[in-house]
This record gives sequence, structure tokens and C-alpha cells, in this order.
Amino acid sequence: MKALIKSFMYAGRGIWFCIRHERNFRIHIVASIYVLWFGFWFSLGRAEWAILLLTLAMVLTAEAVNTAVEQAVELSSPKVNPTARIAKDAAAAAVLISSVSAVVVGALLFYQPEKLVLFFTGFAKHPRRVFLLILSLAISFLFVKYGGVKKRYPE
Repeated sequence: MKALIKSFMYAGRGIWFCIRHERNFRIHIVASIYVLWFGFWFSLGRAEWAILLLTLAMVLTAEAVNTAVEQAVELSSPKVNPTARIAKDAAAAAVLISSVSAVVVGALLFYQPEKLVLFFTGFAKHPRRVFLLILSLAISFLFVKYGGVKKRYPE
């Protein structure tokens, strides 16, 4: 049981590292939160929620794997090396592929013109909602821009 608890602790530490050291991971977290909020407003069905959650998990997983590859490459090959570059580029490509796929899934789930019109017109009628959106965007910007640490690698 201790080993299981430790494995969750290590995973949590990995997630925390990604949050603190990877700006793109923070961007994907913020985007995921807004997409989830949009999903609640759209009253997605169970299958749509499953697709959406799996898609968001796929993007965050690709980011975490990319970070792991970058760290392993830096450890094993601190100097410029063509093979190391290929490993890093391929890991970054996985993030790009999953992110583009997520945008396509989002478009397929949320492109419902009548609901979008209702959403934006209804939203604009409530100044408090607009204020809260602007506030959340400002907080999100600060989280993405300043939520990390300058030091790249932990000691």
C-alpha cells in the first residue's frame, strides 16, 4: 500500500513540475478549464463528456511526456546533438498533433450556431458575467506568464 501511495506522490510531483516549469502546460490547463466551463453551458451528453475529457487528458499527457523527454535528453546529452534534437522535436510534435486534434474535437462538439448565438447574446446582457470573464482572463494570463519559476531544473 505504501508503494501505491508513493507512486501517486511521485505522479503529483511530476504534475507540479510541469505546472511550475512548463508555460505550455499552464496554457493547456487554462484552455481546459475554459473548455470544461463551455461544456457545462452546452449541457453535453455523457458520450460527449467522455470524448471531451479524454481529449483534454490526451493533450496534458502529451505535454507531460514532452517534458519528460526534454528532461531526459538534457540529462543524457547536455551538448547539442542531432539525435537529441530529433527526440525533442518528435516529443513536441506529439503535443502539436494532440493539440490540433483537440481543437477539431472542440469544433465538432461546440459548433452549434444557434447555441453559440444564445450563449454570447445572453452572456453580453449580464455585465457581471462579462466582468467575471475579463477578471478570469486576467488571472489566467498572470498564471500562464508568472506561474512558473525562472530556474529551469530543480537541484
